[in-house]
Amino acid sequence: MLKCRAVWRKLAPLARSASTQCRHNVKTALNNGRRQAFVPATHMSTGPAGGGGSENTLYVVLVGAACLGGGAYVSNLFITSKAPTEPAVTSLPESAPAPEPGKTCIELSAPLTLPSHAPYLLIGGGTASFAAARSIRARDPGAKVLIVTDEPNLPYMRPPLSKELWFSDDPSVTETLRFKQWNGKERSIYFQPSSFYVKPEELTSAENGGVAVLTGKKVIQMDVRGNKVKLDDDTEISYDKCLIGTGGVPRNLQVIEKAGDEVMNRTTLFRKIEDFKSLDNVSRNVKSITIIGGGFLGSELACALGRRSSETGLEVIQMFPEKGNMGKVLPEYLSNWTTEKVKKGYCVITALVKSVAFKEDKLEILLKDGRQVKTDHIVAAVGLEPNVDLAKSAGLEVDSDFGGYRVNAELQARSNIWVAGDAACFYDIRLGRRRVEHHDHAVVSGRLAGENMTGANKPYWHQSMFWSDLGPDVGYEAIGIVDSSLPTVGVFAKATSKDTPKAATEQSGTGIRSESETEATAVTPVASSTPAPVMEHKDEYGKGVIFYLRDKVVVGIILWNVFNRMPIARKIIKDGEEHADLNEVAKLFNIHED
Repeated sequence: MLKCRAVWRKLAPLARSASTQCRHNVKTALNNGRRQAFVPATHMSTGPAGGGGSENTLYVVLVGAACLGGGAYVSNLFITSKAPTEPAVTSLPESAPAPEPGKTCIELSAPLTLPSHAPYLLIGGGTASFAAARSIRARDPGAKVLIVTDEPNLPYMRPPLSKELWFSDDPSVTETLRFKQWNGKERSIYFQPSSFYVKPEELTSAENGGVAVLTGKKVIQMDVRGNKVKLDDDTEISYDKCLIGTGGVPRNLQVIEKAGDEVMNRTTLFRKIEDFKSLDNVSRNVKSITIIGGGFLGSELACALGRRSSETGLEVIQMFPEKGNMGKVLPEYLSNWTTEKVKKGYCVITALVKSVAFKEDKLEILLKDGRQVKTDHIVAAVGLEPNVDLAKSAGLEVDSDFGGYRVNAELQARSNIWVAGDAACFYDIRLGRRRVEHHDHAVVSGRLAGENMTGANKPYWHQSMFWSDLGPDVGYEAIGIVDSSLPTVGVFAKATSKDTPKAATEQSGTGIRSESETEATAVTPVASSTPAPVMEHKDEYGKGVIFYLRDKVVVGIILWNVFNRMPIARKIIKDGEEHADLNEVAKLFNIHED
């Protein structure tokens, strides 16, 4: 101990002298209008290139020796002290205080670099990638997961962009991206706050692993043999296992693409947060908007903007070539009934678009039947094209019928490459080869891919569901193959005030209904003992069940204003049996009970 004290007394004056010199350098640099060039201590001994020269070299040596001697003394003092809870530093001699000034010179480090290797690399920052990351971490708690996305945002859910966000009364909703669900509870569209994630540059050194998100970067090339990818800034990242969750890009109409910049600049292809913000701004500054498309997205946006039209006088037009809303999904009679319902909120036109032009500050849409529609802005909601940009460089197969990366029942494209979400064309062991573009499928397939990336080797068997709300009073949930070209059997009953999306979320506690549905277990359902009442109006479809058949077997089910019954529908499809009387099967959903 005496030897350590002697060393400290001899070195302390030198340390203070060197510290004084360091402070002088900083002060001089600041007075000259320049910032001191700070470098890590490990680099300061390199001479002038390190920014400190011989003076800094001497300083580091002296401080290091002083800390070594002082550390030994403090350690010995701590061990022999009768009150170990007291800070040992208070026992240092007053004439030799700790060399505090050195902290100023060595605190800052060199620019941080991105990881060159990720054990789990997830390409795409959507729902599928987030679900996979959560699944990987659940099975491998120390896993290091890197998500690379070309969007500037952390992973978020897309459904509210065309649903609840439009019904918010908060004028700053485009900034907060928080919304109230039909049940009144508020939430953000982001899955997790930024504090949940590890910084990308700290992922490699993270002791307990974690999930990092590299935003604003696009993977442009994939070397499958070398197990590495190349980003758009030429950065290369190697991986052990990789997930492709690149989703899709909105399709556009050729007549719009060929119409020129004036038309394209007044057309929205709706998909991302930026699209929601842009369309919200447009809707507040124009007199009319036309939505082209009668599917899920087009109908949801038309209903949302139609609500705004009643408040601001905005003219909203929805046009599509089918006979009615959701014509490719719903049976014709239900599609027509739905169309009459939504006409109360906005104008509906059924026709094909022949051409689009910009004339006299207006967009002119010429229809094939000769009619002409003038509008200020167009929203093209005509489907999604799976993003398979990496297929060529990676040598991955793209399905010629459904599009997307072709994968097996375990969602594998290669031994260490998986695909999930909209971009995956997978083999469903119950319904055959499919590609699905819905939020719940992204959750289910992402979760399964994550499990299989950690060695689960599970096939895809859990039927994902999807839902669509045409406002707080009309909504439906569906599962399996729902195609209006298939034979259907519908069983309906009179709806009550409890049979609305708003009432459903009040019961389940979430507007993202798949969050509760996908976790539910399909049990053997018990049919209702309540007899089916005779409906007074055959054209009244308040609530009901629509069965879609292929070879007399139910392959798809829509629950029309019937909620929280998805496990029953899932089990019916999983069983794959023929049913002599589907009216009896409909009783399993208790649609005739008030």
